[in-house]
Amino acid sequence: MFESEYKKKEKWLIKMHQLILNTALIFLSFILVYSLFRELYYILNDVFEGNRNVHEAFGKILTFFLYFGFISMIVRYFKEDYHFPLRYLLYIGITATVRFIIVNNGINPLQNLWLSLVILVLTISYLILHLAETKKD
Repeated sequence: MFESEYKKKEKWLIKMHQLILNTALIFLSFILVYSLFRELYYILNDVFEGNRNVHEAFGKILTFFLYFGFISMIVRYFKEDYHFPLRYLLYIGITATVRFIIVNNGINPLQNLWLSLVILVLTISYLILHLAETKKD
């Protein structure tokens, strides 16, 4: 009898944590959608004003896609029965690293080498994950 009550409390606690997590993710998705449209406004504003700074434009475009990636990851979380697929985190890591290299074009070549190695490691990780998922099916 004691274990039955314990299991009920445990299930209730898990459901409450899941509810808090889902609520926070929905709130975060609204913030990300707002930020996505704000970034789109800045991009369009630069286009109409004729901003010729390529690195700044690429930075804004990649930031836009990072927001888009996070929003799609939250949507995927709900579609995949409340878990984040690891491949989406790898996508975001690769995109964020490429964005950092493009935006910070004045960094030293050694740092670019290290960041390129980070991209290589993330890409290899994705390939290993893809092979493991293919073998499992």
